[in-house]
Amino acid sequence: MKFNLLHTDSCSKARAGVLSTDHGEIMTPIFMPVGTVGSVKGVQIPHLKNDIKAQIILGNTYHLYLRPGLDVLEKADGLHRFNAWDRPILTDSGGFQVFSLKDIRKMSEEGVEFRSHIDGSKHFFSPERVMDIERSIGADIIMAFDECTPGTADYNYAKKSMERTHRWLDRCIGRLSETSPLYGYEQQLFPIVQGCVYPDLRRQSAEFIASKEAAGNAIGGLAVGEPAEKMYEMIEVVNEILPTEKPRYLMGVGTPANILEAIERGVDMFDCVMPTRNGRNAMLFTKNGIMNMRNEKWKYDFSPIEEEGASFVDTLYSKAYLRHLFIAQELLALEIASIHNLAFYVWLTQEARKHILMDDYAAWKKSMLENVTRRL
Repeated sequence: MKFNLLHTDSCSKARAGVLSTDHGEIMTPIFMPVGTVGSVKGVQIPHLKNDIKAQIILGNTYHLYLRPGLDVLEKADGLHRFNAWDRPILTDSGGFQVFSLKDIRKMSEEGVEFRSHIDGSKHFFSPERVMDIERSIGADIIMAFDECTPGTADYNYAKKSMERTHRWLDRCIGRLSETSPLYGYEQQLFPIVQGCVYPDLRRQSAEFIASKEAAGNAIGGLAVGEPAEKMYEMIEVVNEILPTEKPRYLMGVGTPANILEAIERGVDMFDCVMPTRNGRNAMLFTKNGIMNMRNEKWKYDFSPIEEEGASFVDTLYSKAYLRHLFIAQELLALEIASIHNLAFYVWLTQEARKHILMDDYAAWKKSMLENVTRRL
């Protein structure tokens, strides 16, 4: 894996680069659609490739471990062959999912014991076990097993949680050094910076993560309840320390505005369920603002969903037709909205890339921010 940083905007810290993997190149900054259980909800692979123009998708260790299970994935020769996606994949370690099960999990220094949300069966994730699972899934980029600290955690809790994440990272690295990829291509570990909303903890964590000299680094534990301005402050603190020559991945963020602000602060990679989740609930993100497709105002609007939109569905279907599908509870509405929102998110990051390379990102971002936050 290689990251080539091409240009940094002269009026901000926005960066454009190329991340090369054995399954292809990723043009950063990039938005990565979330395919939790091996599929991006409601979207087939051809649409992901040709219409949304996704360059990389995510899978989730917790969910794939439970279903379809490692035996199926290994017999399929990994997730790439199982779901017919031949481009890069990143797997989250499942840490966020496990720690969100606070009523049915028990944490110790060794790892986390939890019960499946599916059938109540008992399981145990240690850093070593998670690395083995991510080997079986076979993603190009695999995340370290961390403790995801709530955004409202007090200082002492956040400090202890961060220190445990660091100890677990060392165990993740140790386990990977003892094992090899299963399917004939390279896998790279991204450590995760934690520290909640406390600048000194974030600096300490960023320094520890940077010292590991990984192929890339992630910023976790944000967009989990803290104010947006505090999130931006933590990004700035961390990116002052993380190496400039490595890609930076902000996990689970967020709105179009969040993404534009984070790009300005030097982030390269993003993922979030918002495009598909909000799309399934009739919220569309567009170049001109946000639309609720159940609103009466679209009932007789036969203009395209979005003029010169990012996807084929934008000009093929009208606002009135999409509203009709949502009111009728037709499944096609969910597919159209998901394709549109994902294509818009990918378009937004690639348009940001274009303006970084043109060296006018800061000015472009200011005007775009006004558009994408407007309610239509």
